[in-house]
Amino acid sequence: EVQLVESGGGSVQTGGSLRLSCTASGFTIDEAEMGWYRQAPGNECEVVSTINSDGSTYYVDSVKGRFTISQDHAKNTLYLQMNSLKPEDTAVYYCANDPMRVVALWGCWGQGTQVTVSS
Repeated sequence: EVQLVESGGGSVQTGGSLRLSCTASGFTIDEAEMGWYRQAPGNECEVVSTINSDGSTYYVDSVKGRFTISQDHAKNTLYLQMNSLKPEDTAVYYCANDPMRVVALWGCWGQGTQVTVSS
């Protein structure tokens, strides 16, 4: 059974940092295009960052220079290091295999992990 479990969310003040984790089971993440997507209240679901099997990465413009996506293949876990957080980063964050496709087909869904940034 394929399963992804997100964790690491929380409440921080502007300028703070959080590291999100996504532990996968049922498949190996280094063979997939993994990524994070989010949905803020009243906003559409958006892909935040992806990482391909060759290590190439994508970041939405609003998080470039602040967020870093990475993987630990031994732990089969995906991470999102979020620095210099802003109130507009407040959202529920989700991870997925092929997040672009997931968002296009189904939008934001699943348990996710809540990130709240206060000013």
